[in-house]
Amino acid sequence: MVINLKNFLLSQDKKSKIGDFQDLDHIDGVAISAISANLYKENRDDLVLFYFRNAANYASVYTQSKIISENIKWNQSIKSNSIKALLINTRNANSFTGKLGFKGIVQIAEELSKRLTIKMSEDDEIKNSVKPNEILFGSTGTIGEVFPTEKIKQAIPELLKKIKYTQNKYLWIKAALGIMTTDLQPKLAMEECKIGNSEIKIYGIAKGSGMIYPNMATTLGYVFTDANLSSGVLKQLLKKNIGTTFNAISCDGDTSTNDMVSIFATKKAKHPKIKNINNQKIKDFDQALNAVLLNLAKRVAADGEGASKFVSVKVLNAKNFLEAKKVAFSIANSPLVKTAIAGEDPNWGRIIMAIGKANVHLNLNKLAINFGKIKVIENGQLYSKYEEIIVAEYMREQKIDLTVDLNVGSKSFTAYTMDLTKKYIEINADYRSWIL
Repeated sequence: MVINLKNFLLSQDKKSKIGDFQDLDHIDGVAISAISANLYKENRDDLVLFYFRNAANYASVYTQSKIISENIKWNQSIKSNSIKALLINTRNANSFTGKLGFKGIVQIAEELSKRLTIKMSEDDEIKNSVKPNEILFGSTGTIGEVFPTEKIKQAIPELLKKIKYTQNKYLWIKAALGIMTTDLQPKLAMEECKIGNSEIKIYGIAKGSGMIYPNMATTLGYVFTDANLSSGVLKQLLKKNIGTTFNAISCDGDTSTNDMVSIFATKKAKHPKIKNINNQKIKDFDQALNAVLLNLAKRVAADGEGASKFVSVKVLNAKNFLEAKKVAFSIANSPLVKTAIAGEDPNWGRIIMAIGKANVHLNLNKLAINFGKIKVIENGQLYSKYEEIIVAEYMREQKIDLTVDLNVGSKSFTAYTMDLTKKYIEINADYRSWIL
């Protein structure tokens, strides 16, 4: 079945609590367009534009992979603190495509800037322009294939024709669908908060299903707000919150060449000027941003390729934050742990194995492990009232919570992952034929 808005809406439970139908509506200063540039064999949206007519301040974090896509190279070359457009394509990662791939980005930037400048003059009847270096790019899909420059260039007139200056939740879903690859669900999140006495909106979309392991922000994630915040403040906020959100997820332990998470502020809200994130007036926004990023990150993990269960791994009372993180990901990335969860097997020995190989400070006499609220290990020994049948029953649930208490310090970290099923192998064995 082709993934599109109609099919998605028909497949949903309108009473769903997971947020697919959160009431994302309108954010001043954002315009959206999503169309098909025929990048897939099947007719589906594969090109998404976010247009900021009055410019938006922004901040981004990118993959730490030593091999990065050409669009990331372009984005990192931009020195401006504000941009006027974000163009995202799926199906093709534009990674390991060399000079030809980068040249394609340059050509598309020039074409899009020229046509946006014309549209701007038509819409506003004022002299203004969009420069190529005021456009960011996001790309996702297959690595190493020739970038479809001409297809994307030819789609630009239709893309601009379909721009909507007023959004609703269905347009946001359409945009979220348009950036998907092997994802089964679009990922959207929203929060509302205050800066001073001003009401502020924070909306976000993301994609990610495979090649997910944090080394920055392991997916494509885009957050939009009407707050009037500088790029410097946005950078501080993004850096502060990325570690426990997008950098806290793992699906398969593989880091993409294309990872990016960006936040855009349209400056339309009226509120006191914020010079740094230590200002108490930004506290509510900071918490709301974290909630949006965490919501999106969890959705990426829950929609991991072939996933049947969403798994959180909470490590408590480690000697330091780094060791808490090492233990959490040692468990979350273990194929043996993930397959046990897929098989609904309460094999706590695999948790023990994963803790041991993390090479952190341990006191086995203080170690405790819970599956959900069920005690499994207490004071370094199997809990005296342990009953495997009870834990086995818990393993049948779709949401699994593992808690490891090291009891050697005070630092904690929670990782989010999924189980490893036969479907994961099928999807990735057939990835290129499936996605074409």
